[in-house]
Order: sequence, then C-alpha cells, then structure tokens
Amino acid sequence: MAGHSKFKNIMHRKGAQDKKRSKIFSKLAKEITVAAKMGTPDPDMNPRLRTAIQAAKGQNMPKDNIDRAIKKSLDAGGENYEQVRYEGFGVNGVGVIIEALTDNRNRTAGEVRSIFSKSGGNLGETGAVSCSFDQVGSIEYPRDVASEDEMFEAALEAGADEVETDEDVHTLYVSGESLHEVGKTLEDKYGEPTSAALVWKPHVNIELDDEAGEKILKLMDALEDQDDVQNVYANFEVSDELLEKLGS
Repeated sequence: MAGHSKFKNIMHRKGAQDKKRSKIFSKLAKEITVAAKMGTPDPDMNPRLRTAIQAAKGQNMPKDNIDRAIKKSLDAGGENYEQVRYEGFGVNGVGVIIEALTDNRNRTAGEVRSIFSKSGGNLGETGAVSCSFDQVGSIEYPRDVASEDEMFEAALEAGADEVETDEDVHTLYVSGESLHEVGKTLEDKYGEPTSAALVWKPHVNIELDDEAGEKILKLMDALEDQDDVQNVYANFEVSDELLEKLGS
C-alpha cells in the first residue's frame, strides 16, 4: 500500500538500529538457550533451536554468542524460563500480542500491565486479541535473491500459502506445521533465509493517523524494551512519513 508500511516492516527497520543491538542479542540468546534446553542442543534435531539460530544469524549475531547460548542450556542449575503470552489493546482498538520468556510470571505481568496503562491501553483476557490473528510460519529472504515472479513460483511449488514482496524483503507465509518442511525446500534453492519463525499475522490492519500512530509506536518501543518480552505483534499501519520522522 503506497505510503504505508505494515508492522513487520517497522520491526524490520527498527531491528537494524545499533542502539538496540545488545538488547536484541540478549533476547535471541535467551530463546536459543531455552530452545536447546527444551529439546536437544543439535539444531538438526531440534526445529525450535534451528529457528532461533536462524533468527540470530539474521541479526548478525556472532557465532561465539550463539555457541555460548547453546552451551548455557547444559549448565546444571541454570534459570528456568516459562513461555507466556499477553494480549492487550492500544489506542483506536489496535490489538497487541506479546510473547515473553520469564522466570517470574507476576513480575513480568505487572510490568507489561504498567506499560499498557501508561500508554493509554489495557491488557485483555487471553484470546481477546489472538482471535483477530492467525499464527503462521513466516520465511523471509532478501529482495535480491530472486525476482518477485521467481520467488512466487518457488514458494508455491514448495508449499507456501502466500507471498508478499516489498522493496527489501520477500515474505512467505506457510502453515505452522509446514514451516520447517517448506523452509528446507527453499533453503536448498536460495540458501538460509533471513528469518524463519512462527508469527502472529493479523486478519486486517487498522490504518492510523500520525497522532495515533506515534502513540502506538511508543507503546511498541516500551514493550520491546522490557527484558522478558521476546516478540510483539500488532494489527496497524502507519505512514512512512511518520516512521522517517521518528527515525525508525
């Protein structure tokens, strides 16, 4: 849509900010450790770990950091993290889904609730927001690996359900069950993707004016800065002009 960017693209741009690099690496390392601890430290035998490593590589996380995070999963007496999901609403009824890894549910819930309250939003019951999203597999490749038509044909043949291409990225959506199978087929053709993960994809995005958009982006920033929060998803679009103004 001309003049507008979907939230995943906002996240893509923000992910490149050097000032957030250390926090991003910390969150990626936590996911790698948890994935390795829940399964096996061998990514070939552990799809979740393989996905976490791909995400880390997509953010240019050094191999030494990845290896350390895997080794940490073998430490006796290490932290035990629990997966939790929060759902809430921002201005204009924008739905927000937060995925976290925490060793203290009460602390994390209190901090997330406080962030929503300060931003003029509120936490909802589980299912209040996710009913407006689908959890699907997302595979991303740089725009220059293939033309739009070539990627569409390759994705269709591999079993993807949908392909979106913008100026930077090819994004392929697949069912959660087929993420790794489709990903392996495409990897044989184009190499490792920038990312391959389960994401929450909104049914419809809410288009926001700049005033509301700025409030939502500040809410997203505050949630991302919370140490236990791993991923944030929301169903809105804002203007490219606002993103440029805010330096995203």
